[in-house]
Amino acid sequence: MEITTPLREKDLLKLKAGDKVSLTGEIITLRDATHKRIIEYLRDEKEPPFDFKGKVVYYCGPTPAPPGRVIGACGPTTSARMDMYTLPLLNLGIKGMIGKGRRNEKIREWAKEFKVVYFVTVGGAGAYLSQFVKDKELLLFPELGPEAVWKLKVERFPLWVAIDTEGRSIFTW
Repeated sequence: MEITTPLREKDLLKLKAGDKVSLTGEIITLRDATHKRIIEYLRDEKEPPFDFKGKVVYYCGPTPAPPGRVIGACGPTTSARMDMYTLPLLNLGIKGMIGKGRRNEKIREWAKEFKVVYFVTVGGAGAYLSQFVKDKELLLFPELGPEAVWKLKVERFPLWVAIDTEGRSIFTW
């Protein structure tokens, strides 16, 4: 199945845990340090640095691009480390998350409540995944290096639905 961003709830409702999908559009990279900074914005009652509504966040810290390439390796990082930061981003309107590995039980509950999807992609395959990135733009926090916030334009990025909008999961509980 092919999906595009911004993600629409009506499309997400059709996805089931285990479905293979190809994503085309924009995704935003976030890792531990950037999550912390965005939470600080919210704690200080500042406007978020950009609009998260309908966005897909990718738990990834891309490496610098080698000559002639858009991006270096851009594989997923372990998603469970981001669980503690997820609820504030859901409240800002994100509709999808991409990473690798299991999430805690709260993520399943929030997937149902917020009608969002957690996707996984292949860990250890950052060089392979880089071929699906067609453009990149630095959005925030360049001083964080690979943990800066990047907007990636992807084409047919390979994903699997790990947790669907009904809270069903490919992982054994």
